[in-house]
Formats: sequence, C-alpha cells, structure tokens
Amino acid sequence: MNNSKNYWRANLKIVLILLFFWFLSSFGAGILFSDLLDKIKFGGFNLGFWFAQQGSIFIFVFLIVAYCVLMNKLDRKYRAGKD
Repeated sequence: MNNSKNYWRANLKIVLILLFFWFLSSFGAGILFSDLLDKIKFGGFNLGFWFAQQGSIFIFVFLIVAYCVLMNKLDRKYRAGKD
C-alpha cells in the first residue's frame, strides 16, 4: 500500500514540475516576459513572438518525451504493471 502511495506521489511531482516548465515557456515567455525577450532576435523574429508562436510547441513536445522517459524510469523503479 505504501509503495503505491510513493509511486503516485512521485508521479504527481513529475507532472507538476513538467507543467511548471510548460507554463513558464508558453505563458511566461510568450506573454509575461515577451517585452524583455523581444529585444533578442531568433531566426529573424523577436524571441518573445517566436516563443508565442513556435517555441512553446517545441518545448511541449520535448516535455512529452521527457514525461515518457521519466515515467518509464519510475515504472521500473516501482515495478508498476508487473503482477
């Protein structure tokens, strides 16, 4: 019983950390810090605009891959799915 509780606690920790980075990249870089980031050019575009249009999507895909890797590692640690 305690093992499954630790598993879900670790799972929620992973999800919350990844959601924080997603929020930081999409809302933070695209909206909150866009004026500051617009002073930097990336591929001919202002960095704040680039994050709002493309960057947050790339980071979201990266976070999906990171979630899969971290969850596979967590599943192996707690041997989830094995009877």
